Amino acid sequence: MSSRKRPSKPLTPVDDISDARGFQSLINAHLSDLRVKNYSEQTVIGREQYLRRFAVWCLDRGLRRPTEITKPVLERFQRHLFNSRTEKDDQPLSFRSQYAHLSHVRAWFKWLARNNHTLFNPASELELPKVGFRLPRAVLSQQEAEAVLAVPNIADPCGLRDRAIMETLYSCGVRRSELAALKLEDIDVQRRTMFIRQGKGKKDR
Repeated sequence: MSSRKRPSKPLTPVDDISDARGFQSLINAHLSDLRVKNYSEQTVIGREQYLRRFAVWCLDRGLRRPTEITKPVLERFQRHLFNSRTEKDDQPLSFRSQYAHLSHVRAWFKWLARNNHTLFNPASELELPKVGFRLPRAVLSQQEAEAVLAVPNIADPCGLRDRAIMETLYSCGVRRSELAALKLEDIDVQRRTMFIRQGKGKKDR
């Protein structure tokens, strides 16, 4: 039997904001600062989820404030992630998931030190796991791609819409959220171009 442990419930509330130097108060301050600096709401939500998970882990071990966190504590948390398993299918956390957890925590401690909430940054020398770059395992052949695109019934309005969506995703590499946000005026039929407004990183292209 594997020695890996299941993680704590990921979104257990921290919630205690009575301590201005406590985890939740400083997490809230950090998230507010991200919004002021025009970070996307998706980034803010992701940052909050990872930081709350870290805070729950700390509180379970009697650590009440970020000022109590040292590099050895962070290394213990890193080992905890390595030994944790996913809730959905009881598999070890991927190194990509471990990297995401730790990078958000490291960014938070950098902010804490920069804004004088802590005297030093305990995560400054924390070594993150290496994440490989992998190509897709399976790529559709031309015939397979054409078979998929032929599935919608283009005689039906919904089928025509679905075919247009699939063609756009396949030919442009546009993100799903970007495609969903398209307006009619973003399409220039004469120039055969498409204008993406406020895409990833809040950048137009």
